[in-house]
Amino acid sequence: MKLPEKKEQDGSVRASVHAELRLRFLTGRITPGTHLSTRRLAHELGVSQMPVRDALGRLAADGAVDIRSKRRIIVPPMTAARHADLLVCRELLEPAAAQAAIARLDDVAIQRLEVVDKAIGDALDSGDVDAYMRANHEFHFTIYRAQPHPTLVQLIETLWLQFGPYMRIVYDRYDGERLADQHVCAIRAIRRRRAADLSRAILLDIRDGMNLLQRNGFAVDPS
Repeated sequence: MKLPEKKEQDGSVRASVHAELRLRFLTGRITPGTHLSTRRLAHELGVSQMPVRDALGRLAADGAVDIRSKRRIIVPPMTAARHADLLVCRELLEPAAAQAAIARLDDVAIQRLEVVDKAIGDALDSGDVDAYMRANHEFHFTIYRAQPHPTLVQLIETLWLQFGPYMRIVYDRYDGERLADQHVCAIRAIRRRRAADLSRAILLDIRDGMNLLQRNGFAVDPS
């Protein structure tokens, strides 16, 4: 994706570069084992290296990248301890965000969730990992962003930045295993205004995905 041409002095360039790279991590488009090049990313985005370096510095502060030198920027390896830490934090934050959102998810939002969940199923059936990652992210954050606490969304996004690249590996290796569709359960809970049921569906969905990651995603070590 090449960003619209703007003056480098414009703060919106830095913001746009950061938003684009952040989205790539959230949806797994930047994968573990990749050595990130500021020059290559700048060329892809049509900007100088300065806003790219700035964005990567911010992503490093969020734990998404490890800057070991100017030419050695990597996705940190996943370990059992890091996985356990991320899982605990997700289990604390995401079900709470869903519960806080339920009263604000109207019929339009529910219809959107149904469309996105169908897209997730289609992507799994066709093996389109990019489409799956984008749609799965959209499903969860359609719910989370409906709740009234923007800081909570930011905290959840920080967690997704750290495991998103590894989930991409998991679904690249997806072998057709069918899990209970917790997204369908979540939509049903929203329709019925059952906050506890929604919280449980999100919790179980988190555990399903993180268990797949634990079984399949630790193999890549970019160090």
